Amino acid sequence: MSTTTEPNLQEFVIDRTFDAPRDLVWKSLTEPDRMQQWFAPKGCTSRAVKMDFQPGGIYHYCMTTADGHEMWGKATYREIVAPERLVYINSFSNAEGGTTRHPMSKTWPLEMLTTYVLVDYKGKTTLIIKWTPLNATEEEKQTFATSHDGMRQGWTGSLDHLEAYLKTL
Repeated sequence: MSTTTEPNLQEFVIDRTFDAPRDLVWKSLTEPDRMQQWFAPKGCTSRAVKMDFQPGGIYHYCMTTADGHEMWGKATYREIVAPERLVYINSFSNAEGGTTRHPMSKTWPLEMLTTYVLVDYKGKTTLIIKWTPLNATEEEKQTFATSHDGMRQGWTGSLDHLEAYLKTL
């Protein structure tokens, strides 16, 4: 008898191995000057507005598209275990840092639990990113479950930027 396992559509996972030491990848994920160099999907740039890097602290940022459209976001840090694990609640925000809905999807989850795990192996680093809706309605969970292709595209673009940035160091 064979069994198949349904994928967990309530969790999105993507990973990438970088030819860079874990400490450097960690700094690139946690220092605002470094994050501004890569933390955006293809065609976008980002800028840090505020960073209070401690549990309960907030990273407030703005992503700008090529045509000048701004999308604000914030991360509220829950767990920081340098250089191996970072957990935060990610949400869209306004320029003042208040939590808002996704600007293009009213049924996108208001909050996302984001986990980064960094694994060191022979001088290379594998970054595993997990995204899970937090306190989401059934409709929001469904929107999330049907959006994995778009999330993969966005994260792939950001990870491509990170890979290019790490090669310059």
